[in-house]
Amino acid sequence: MDYPHKPVMVNEVLDHLITDKGGIYVDGTTGSGGHSEAILSSLSEKGRLICLDRDPDAISLSRTRLNDPRVSFVRANFADMGTALKDLRIDKASGILLDLGMSTYQLDQSGRGFSFSRDERLDMRMDKEGDTTAEDIINRFSMYDIEKILKDYGEEKRARAISRLIDAERRKGHITTTLQLAGMIRSIAPHSHRPWIKDPATRTFQALRIAVNRELESLERFLQAAPSLVGHRGRLVLLTYHSLEDRAVKRAFSDWEKTCVCPPGLPECVCGKKSLFIRVNRKIIKPSAGEIQDNPRARSATLRAAERI
Repeated sequence: MDYPHKPVMVNEVLDHLITDKGGIYVDGTTGSGGHSEAILSSLSEKGRLICLDRDPDAISLSRTRLNDPRVSFVRANFADMGTALKDLRIDKASGILLDLGMSTYQLDQSGRGFSFSRDERLDMRMDKEGDTTAEDIINRFSMYDIEKILKDYGEEKRARAISRLIDAERRKGHITTTLQLAGMIRSIAPHSHRPWIKDPATRTFQALRIAVNRELESLERFLQAAPSLVGHRGRLVLLTYHSLEDRAVKRAFSDWEKTCVCPPGLPECVCGKKSLFIRVNRKIIKPSAGEIQDNPRARSATLRAAERI
């Protein structure tokens, strides 16, 4: 089977994640199994891989791809990784990977409206049992709530103009498809034919997807739990694709490295705070020019890694 996704920065991920080939590793965003397959190939016969994903299609794809007794599959949000590991009677992981990007399958073949270049229903749920779709937000949320979503999750400068247009158009009739929405946005922000300029619908679609799936909430929940999930000398590797995610990860890594947080002037430390992680790479790691040429969707990826002390 030809699996519809090229995993990003595979070699860099393995270099920063694998420290014990006989350890237990978790791919918290398995997708179609590209990174998982690479991790598994790096482990010894004693190694173990836990594949998590909230998308049932992703679990199905990765099960087919990774037919190996060393692999366990769990349908779960990575924010609930602690519960998933406890159910598997795993205390600590040797390493955890999160790739927070969209898979090619989700964009091009899932039929759930993640892409503005395909005519699909405005769904955008990664978990098809989720209670809110992008169509719900576009047609039922107030104009002011839509503007806030576009500002907060898409950092969209035209948020007010787009939300007003959506409000005007939905009064004429229900907005149901991706091409409807993308066409509306392009009518007030024409698309450039230069390939390096993002489509004007990009930020709106990003914002809606984040809101539908509560992605930033999930990331914050995971980051709060992460120190309790990784064993001594274990690694945490995160691939982010936009500034909101990267800022949250960078802030967590910085906080984990801090020791005393007592107010200045105290004669001695009374907080007892100790470093939890040390950053493996001080500078962010980006895909090579060659990888971006081969896989343009990798261009916005950023890798950060930390090691549990």
